[in-house]
Amino acid sequence: MDITPAIEQQLNDLEKKFKAINQKTETHLEGLLWAKPITYWDYIQTDALLNLQTQRTTLPDEMVFIMYHQVNELLFKMILWEVEQLCHTEQPETAYFTEKLMRISRYFDMLTTSFDIMGDGMEVDQYMKFRNTLTPASGFQSAQYRLIEFASTDLINLIDYRYRADIDRNTPYEHALEHLYWQAAGKDYKTGEKSYLLSQFEKRYKGEFLRFMEEYNTINIWRKFKQLPEETQKDATLVKAMRHYDYTVNVIWVMGHYNTAKKYIESVSGPQEATGGSDWKKYMHPKYQRRIFFPELWSEEELKNWGENV
Repeated sequence: MDITPAIEQQLNDLEKKFKAINQKTETHLEGLLWAKPITYWDYIQTDALLNLQTQRTTLPDEMVFIMYHQVNELLFKMILWEVEQLCHTEQPETAYFTEKLMRISRYFDMLTTSFDIMGDGMEVDQYMKFRNTLTPASGFQSAQYRLIEFASTDLINLIDYRYRADIDRNTPYEHALEHLYWQAAGKDYKTGEKSYLLSQFEKRYKGEFLRFMEEYNTINIWRKFKQLPEETQKDATLVKAMRHYDYTVNVIWVMGHYNTAKKYIESVSGPQEATGGSDWKKYMHPKYQRRIFFPELWSEEELKNWGENV
């Protein structure tokens, strides 16, 4: 075989690459002689992926429930992958910021349009049976969703609305964590007592949450938006995209989840608790906690009516 200039350049590039890490190029090239060609199933890890679904009952629709939530978690990971790149770019260009934001929004659009799969894809009778085997687990305990929130906005916008006046950017992270909106789903603020649902969630993730809160305190999506040139921050298309992301996550996604939960939880014998025992209506409905990532991009009237008539 003739050594073309292109192949020679590739060999030179490989030599530089391996020399930089004190490796012998010839050793790696010989390794290629014995390496097996990659297959789709090995690359995607299909066998491992398809063996992650473990039912707790014999009811077939439980499999729908499990797989649907696993798909959600994969999409959350895709969102966090884009968020990490955007937020750790020191001075993102406008085009780069916009592209990353649109990717994140498309993933959430996919999530918000998927609720029919679970909402209409399970028999109510089956769900009401297998849900009791899930207690005290709850979708509330999705750590990735919490990380997405921390990386999207300033912490003050995630604080329970009743306590925002007493918390600012100088508040210790642990104190802020204790007053996040979702604490209301598992905490009696009069006694300070936490439900098993919440205490186990914090036992597993509290340390990670505190580190992440500090890391994204000054580099979250909102802070990156404010780094853009002033004229860009006023660009109608970009502002529309920011508002779309905000409303999609904090109203459309939440209401999709809320309505699906309502269909099943209240379907048989009137109102019931969620699997984790949380006050799920007040925790989930946007009009109660008014979580808004980018309040400066909404009018006073829009903020006043947030989560109403949806």
